[in-house]
Amino acid sequence: MANTIRPADPAAQPGFFGVVSGVDLRRPLTPDEVAAIEAGMDRFAVLLFRDQPLDDELQLAFTRNFGELELATGDLAQGEERRLRMEINDISNLDRNNNLMARDDRKRLFGLGNMLWHSDSSFKPTPAKYSLLSARVLPATGGNTEFADMRAAWDALDGETQAQVRDLVCDHSQLFSRGVLGFTDFTEAERAKWAPVPQRLVRRHPVTGRLSLYLSSHAGTIHGWPVPEARMLLRDLAEHATQRRFVHVHEWRQNDLVMWDNRVTMHRARRYPADQLRELHRTTVADAAPTLQQAA
Repeated sequence: MANTIRPADPAAQPGFFGVVSGVDLRRPLTPDEVAAIEAGMDRFAVLLFRDQPLDDELQLAFTRNFGELELATGDLAQGEERRLRMEINDISNLDRNNNLMARDDRKRLFGLGNMLWHSDSSFKPTPAKYSLLSARVLPATGGNTEFADMRAAWDALDGETQAQVRDLVCDHSQLFSRGVLGFTDFTEAERAKWAPVPQRLVRRHPVTGRLSLYLSSHAGTIHGWPVPEARMLLRDLAEHATQRRFVHVHEWRQNDLVMWDNRVTMHRARRYPADQLRELHRTTVADAAPTLQQAA
């Protein structure tokens, strides 16, 4: 693994979005290879592995190198409605019978929230650490994924704003993010399941020590602030953090696997034709603890 990670854009973003070569994720990795990937994640925050034809078992085996798996409890479809096993997030426009979902399908409308800037599972008390997304079937056009470097966004804030937001705590919920799109069709059980949870607005990386903004469309309130004022600040911060200079656009190829650190990035899917299949499978590594229990 030595010297096999290079920046995708060395001129504009030398420390963001690395491209990995020389590794086959279908075979067991050595401890040194795992350590090299983790070091690459600490440096780049997002890594791309090209030409990795994985099935779910292989993807799960690779993911387990990096910590405890998170279950897909944030998906709308649960139980018999699920198409994939609980360790796999179904990032597709397929129903449980493998047919394209109707345009007004409730699961499809809920899934449109993935096109908002977010950090995976920030709506859970212990959010996600790493996400790993494997491209199985791609549409002819569209469907890119964009990534924003929240470390660079923090560094670019003026000192007054940094001091203002440094110790703030936000509440995150999928009720907030889907509400932005006008999706309010939640059962009482879903409202209870996705009750807001607190998260730090600014986080410190446990290895590098770098600070970063921890933003997401799931964030809807700030503790101690009036809601309109809180949402205005969160919108301003999100607009700042998603300027083009902080964003890398990934154009998917078949069998790509992209791995990212949710603690220091945001991401969003982009639009694609509703009548074309897009199927990606996501595995997720849980973080070590709720953000309020981690070092500030």
